[in-house]
Amino acid sequence: MEENGQIVSPGAPNGVFAVTVDDKGRLKLPASMLTYLESFKEERKVFITTFDESEARIYPISVWRETAKKLQEPGDDFEALDALARIADHYGKDVDVDAQGRLTLPDTLRKTLGLEKDEVRMRCFQNRINILGSAEYEKRFAAAKTGLADKVKVLQRKAL
Repeated sequence: MEENGQIVSPGAPNGVFAVTVDDKGRLKLPASMLTYLESFKEERKVFITTFDESEARIYPISVWRETAKKLQEPGDDFEALDALARIADHYGKDVDVDAQGRLTLPDTLRKTLGLEKDEVRMRCFQNRINILGSAEYEKRFAAAKTGLADKVKVLQRKAL
C-alpha cells in the first residue's frame, strides 16, 4: 500500500523477537513477522543487507527498491549515499522466504556481523526488520537505558 509516495504496510508487529540462526545460516521468522512481510505486494521476496556492519536489515523487495532509488538521488550527500549503496550491495542479497517461513542470511553478512549459530533479536522499524546479534543487542539496550530519566522527559514533552 502507498501513502504520499511512501510504501506503508499495516500491522508491523511490536516488540523484540529472539530467534536462533541455525548451522546453515537460516532463521525462522516469527509468524507475525512473516505475516507482516506478506502484507507487501511481492509476497516472500526480501533484500537483506547492512549499512553499518553491526545491524542486518531485511527489506521487503518493494521497500528496498524505493531505498535504492533514494541512494542514487543527486545532491550534496551523493558521495555518502553512493558509498552506502556500495556497502549494501557488497553485503546484500535478494532472498526468498521458504515455505516454512525461513530465510538464509547472506554468508558475508552473517560472518561479518557474527550472526552464525547465534540467538539474534529482530525488530520492525521503518518498513523493514532489523536484526542484531546478541552482543550488539545487549550493548545497544544498555546504551538506551543510560540517561533514561531525561529520555522519559522527551516523551512527556511530546505527550506520548
